[in-house]
Amino acid sequence: MTGTEEVDEGDQLPEDLDVTGFVGPYTFPDNSRRRVPGALYLVVATVCLALWLVRGSGGVLVNEGMLLVAVLLAAAGAFNLAAGYRLGVRETDALVAASRQVGFAVGHASAQLAWRGLRSRPTWRILLYSAEDPPDKRGLVMVDGVDGHVVAHMVEDNPEDWSDLSG
Repeated sequence: MTGTEEVDEGDQLPEDLDVTGFVGPYTFPDNSRRRVPGALYLVVATVCLALWLVRGSGGVLVNEGMLLVAVLLAAAGAFNLAAGYRLGVRETDALVAASRQVGFAVGHASAQLAWRGLRSRPTWRILLYSAEDPPDKRGLVMVDGVDGHVVAHMVEDNPEDWSDLSG
């Protein structure tokens, strides 16, 4: 050996799974952040339109392309402003709404933030399993992320075979 000996530390958890480094619950970013670039797009579109109106005919640097850019930036800015919903329902509130909807005692559950529709309205997708071991039922509930109403839900008997996991 070269003098530096490698020490076998055994199995270790990855850093992101180490509970000793836990600093608090994860907070999902708010969709209303889309409003900032939307406003910037509208400001740049206004500048492009003003340049085209002042120097639009026959210019080398400012021509009909500047008008096209202004229209496209205005459309993108308007979309970002329209799609900038504020996330009013947090993960725990969505889990509570979903557990009320399914009608069984909930064991394990998982939440995922997704977007639906042209304006990308935030929607929580909650997968729930009943509290039995192994779970008898499972459900999928979609909860609106803006106002908290249940968009859709489905409950079924758990089709998964867990018999080989019982020890």
